[in-house]
Amino acid sequence: MKRLFRAFLVSLLLSAAFSGAASAAAVALTSVGQSPDAMMVRVVFRKLAVDVDYDALMRSDALPGHRVLVAVVGGSSKGLGAAGINQDQEKARSVDLVEKAREQGIKVLVMHVGGEGRRGTLSDLFIEAVVPLADHLILVEGADKDGLFTRLIEGKGIAVDTAPTVRDTDVPLRGVLARWGLL
Repeated sequence: MKRLFRAFLVSLLLSAAFSGAASAAAVALTSVGQSPDAMMVRVVFRKLAVDVDYDALMRSDALPGHRVLVAVVGGSSKGLGAAGINQDQEKARSVDLVEKAREQGIKVLVMHVGGEGRRGTLSDLFIEAVVPLADHLILVEGADKDGLFTRLIEGKGIAVDTAPTVRDTDVPLRGVLARWGLL
């Protein structure tokens, strides 16, 4: 009986020790602006069979252990209200998160998947805050109709991929993750 109990304890301790390490995802996924767009991108990651650590309100203390931060930009006053924060708090959180990721050598992919329809004053506030800090951009066609993204990355060496729809972002996303050694 003692042997059985000891074996159970050892297996329980080993299981606890290894479960945390095995479940850590290399990709951190968050919303910038609290629109539902990050949830749609999460579905694209599932299609690619890539595990992500998703937190719409992710803070910089959650970054260690990740190799890529995916920040999905799209402003939603309803989403901000549901999260209990205002646009200034969200902008500060997002900029801090992206800056800390860069300081830690974590690649930053900014995605805007709402296209032209998810643009406007609120979204543009968040776009202007984080896009210049990106290593790479993935946009749905029509998002840069007014040239805002082009102006924000001019001279910064930030590569841009486009896709017709959010579903179609799997192709450029696969390419970026492969170049960054995650696929």
